[in-house]
Amino acid sequence: MSVGTALDTLGRLESEAIHIFREVAGEFDRPVILFSGGKDSTLLLHLAVKAFWPAPVPFPLLHVDTGHNFQEVIDFRDRTVEKYNLRLEVASVQDYIDDGRLSERPDGTRNPLQTVPLLDAITTHKFDAVFGGGRRDEERARAKERIFSLRNAFGQWEPRRQRPELWNLYNGRHRPGEHVRVFPLSNWTELDVWHYIAREGIELPSIYYAHQREVYLRDGMWLAEGPWGGPREGEQLVSKTVRYRTVGDGSCTGAVESDAADIEAVIAEVAASRLTERGATRADDRLSEAAMEDRKREGYF
Repeated sequence: MSVGTALDTLGRLESEAIHIFREVAGEFDRPVILFSGGKDSTLLLHLAVKAFWPAPVPFPLLHVDTGHNFQEVIDFRDRTVEKYNLRLEVASVQDYIDDGRLSERPDGTRNPLQTVPLLDAITTHKFDAVFGGGRRDEERARAKERIFSLRNAFGQWEPRRQRPELWNLYNGRHRPGEHVRVFPLSNWTELDVWHYIAREGIELPSIYYAHQREVYLRDGMWLAEGPWGGPREGEQLVSKTVRYRTVGDGSCTGAVESDAADIEAVIAEVAASRLTERGATRADDRLSEAAMEDRKREGYF
């Protein structure tokens, strides 16, 4: 891909995303942006800032916090919220575990536990549109999803109820109690995301770039030690130069061995990869062939 072609593509993707943000602002009463501090949600926020500049972003942020986060990402999240003077709502999985509404899974992974706090937060705050950073290239279930994804009164995704989206016309109609998940990055690829981050000079958490970290090998993935536990018996901590392609629950998010310490090196690495970031580094997506689709039907992102 030539530089000119890449920039033309980025311009089209940016224009589409900004159009989607403005459509939602005009059509819905209480939108919210899901924001974890990861690269996709950071890009989402950057686009929202551009869509409404010089006015402030007219939506709050929502983080469904597993409690198993990388500290660098949480620090970055808080700095970003302060920078843009935004309101951040946090739905804590740990709170649900502490009061008995949820129980820890035997494998220690908390990503599947995010669904109930997410749906409760949507109901409590009466959010009618929820922006997410999902992209169709990440996983086969996400490839089926519309940009405006209708969720029923239980927050569930029903593929047969999704509407056609022709000529950038989006149908946000929903019954009382239902809401719409909105995915402005649907048509972006991981490489598009990194090219745009480079073009715009967008700051990211440091763990997206190569650094030294103590990790251990499990099921072909390099996992970090943390409050989520590990290593188990027979798993040895070793020091590796790694980076993260995606960030989430530390118990199931793996690092990749990498010397890509700057954005140009990351772009070259992503361009050469034949696996999406979720396929390469997310153990929760390996639980079954339909793991993501099953969770989406329950109300997951």
